[in-house]
Formats: sequence, structure tokens, C-alpha cells
Amino acid sequence: MSRETIFEASIEYFLSPIGEFLRDDSVTEIMVNGYNEIYVERQGRLYETDASFPSEDALLSAVHNVAQYVGREIDRDRPVLDARLPDGSRVHVIIPPSARRGTYLTIRKFKRDILGLSDFVRLDSITEEAKEFLEICVKLRKNIVVSGGTGTGKTTMLNAVSTAIPEEERIVVIEDSSELRLAQRHTLYLEAQQADAYGHGQLTIRDLFKASLRMRPDRIIVGEVRSGEALDMVQSMISGHSGSLTTVHANSPRDPLGRIESRVSLSSMSLPPN
Repeated sequence: MSRETIFEASIEYFLSPIGEFLRDDSVTEIMVNGYNEIYVERQGRLYETDASFPSEDALLSAVHNVAQYVGREIDRDRPVLDARLPDGSRVHVIIPPSARRGTYLTIRKFKRDILGLSDFVRLDSITEEAKEFLEICVKLRKNIVVSGGTGTGKTTMLNAVSTAIPEEERIVVIEDSSELRLAQRHTLYLEAQQADAYGHGQLTIRDLFKASLRMRPDRIIVGEVRSGEALDMVQSMISGHSGSLTTVHANSPRDPLGRIESRVSLSSMSLPPN
């Protein structure tokens, strides 16, 4: 029995109180606000459920099992965990004392089907002309930033745009917690790592980005720009690694530029705003 199979079985057991929601394709997000208060999201609306974990210890055991699966740790000194389930669903956890009402567990469910730009046209999310424009941008190796608010589908859109990348290209995907699933076979996935209890072993997105430049990538995809790695990304975009894709939290087409500028300022280099 493989390690993956063992963890799939153990995680399914520990998360059995919310198993029905994990299997329900109409549920997009599961929110556990303490062991006895669970909400789900369906079609953008929140619904309170009757489900609950047997106890706070049972919920914590489930959290530690998920942390063990991704090789990360969560404790009083490191009360926040970003992880994923075996099916790729994104997991975010905050435990006491930072979480005042008990352990908070949020699961953004992974979509098993890779949506392409044609699917967005079919769903009336974009026009045929917009689809053609985006495909041309990708093939001409234009750098693309997908922006939007929380839960607006940035990762889904990024995944869809990536389907226009030619099959023969070598792609490196860098994420804090692995979510993207590209259709191309020649894709390498890199995931950031937290430091251990002694401060060793940390790998930031910026570390992984620098490492990826030595891996002969045709394309670099950064799941989300959050910090000083923005400087490295911008430099690579304009010096030999065009055609990169990333996402950023922003609420209008102009805001992403300011957000990226502010992230560049978080790098170790002192650059004037102009």
C-alpha cells in the first residue's frame, strides 16, 4: 500500500463528519468554526449544517493528520496551516489561542475537471472573441496577471488560460499550497515549505522562483504573488522568461499594478517607487 493511499484512507476517516460535503459536487467550500459549527457554500451562498465533529480533540486530530500528509506542522508556536487534501482541495487552519472559538478549518474544494477557455465560452463567462484574444496572448508569450477578489475564481481562470500553452513547452508551477493542475504533461510543480521548530528547512516562493530559473523553464506560473518574489518575477518576465502567468488580489484592472508595485517594495532591494 502506497503512502498516498494510506493518507487518503486516514484523512477520509478523520474528516468523516464532513465527508458528505467533500463528496458533494455542489459544495464549493466547507467552513468549520469550531467542532460543532459547520457551514458550506453552494452557488455563492452560505448554509449552516447540522454536521459536527465529536469533540475539539477529534477536529484537532484531523488537522494534524492533514498537516502530516503535506509535511508541515501546526502548534501553539505556529498556529496557522496552509495545506491540501489528497484530491488537491485547499486547506486553511487556525488553531487556539489565535482562534478564539476553537479550531477554524476552511476547505476550498478542488475541481476535478480542468476547465478550458472553451468551457468559459460555453458557460457565458467570456465571449468567443475574448477566448481568441487570450489564446493569442498566451501563444505570443505575453505576461498575464489574473486579478480579482477572494473567491472570484482567479485560480480557475489561470488554469483555463494555461490550457493555451503549447504541449511541447516545459512549465514550472510555483505555489504556496499546490492547487493548479495543468493539462500539459511536461509540468513541474513546486510547493513552498514552512520552517521546522528550529527555524530550518523553510523554502519560500521566492526561493523556489530563483531555483526554477535554473530548471530551463519555457513558462513559469506563480499561483499568487504575495511578497518580495514579485521583484524576481517582474525581472524574469522582462529578461528572457516572457509568457509567465500569475494571480494577485485586486478589485479593478488598475489595482493589480499597484499591488505588484507594493509587493516589489517588500523585497530586500531598496527601489524608489518611480
